[in-house]
Amino acid sequence: MKCSHLFAAAAIAAMPLAPVDVLAAATSVATANVNMRAGPSTTYPVVRIVPAGSTVATYGCVADYSWCDVNFGGARGWVSSSYLTTVVQGTAVVVSPTVGFPVVTYTPAAYWDRHYVGYPWYARGPAYYGPYRAPARVYAAPPRYRAPYRGACRDGCSGSATVTGPNGGSRSRSWSVNR
Repeated sequence: MKCSHLFAAAAIAAMPLAPVDVLAAATSVATANVNMRAGPSTTYPVVRIVPAGSTVATYGCVADYSWCDVNFGGARGWVSSSYLTTVVQGTAVVVSPTVGFPVVTYTPAAYWDRHYVGYPWYARGPAYYGPYRAPARVYAAPPRYRAPYRGACRDGCSGSATVTGPNGGSRSRSWSVNR
């Protein structure tokens, strides 16, 4: 009998602990089909759409309760609080400061590194990070083709050029001149 208790205690001790934010989540319901975004603003990319009537785990809201940090279907993101309801004293109410959800701080780089590494728009994260966005990169236009000196192309000539852009894409161009 003592052996089975020791085995159970060892099994419980060996289990990984759940993250704290999973334990602190409250339940909310989406009132309409709503975009779950990668940050607390409509300028962030859509992570997925939360269907109307779906239950989401709510971890907290930003200080003005305009956006809430949620989990739906295994994905983490932000939903406008005006599309979320929760039950308070037996009544469904729109999420607001009176609901009592914790206030959370959005730290863009850390949040994206934790939740969005596998998403196709992850690398563009700095362009979305709040009001202090990274300045847009300005690239010089590729050099225009200049025809060779007229005297150098007596019986005809041809050539080609390839230009590689800042994101690794490339364009090739070939030409020929017949005289």
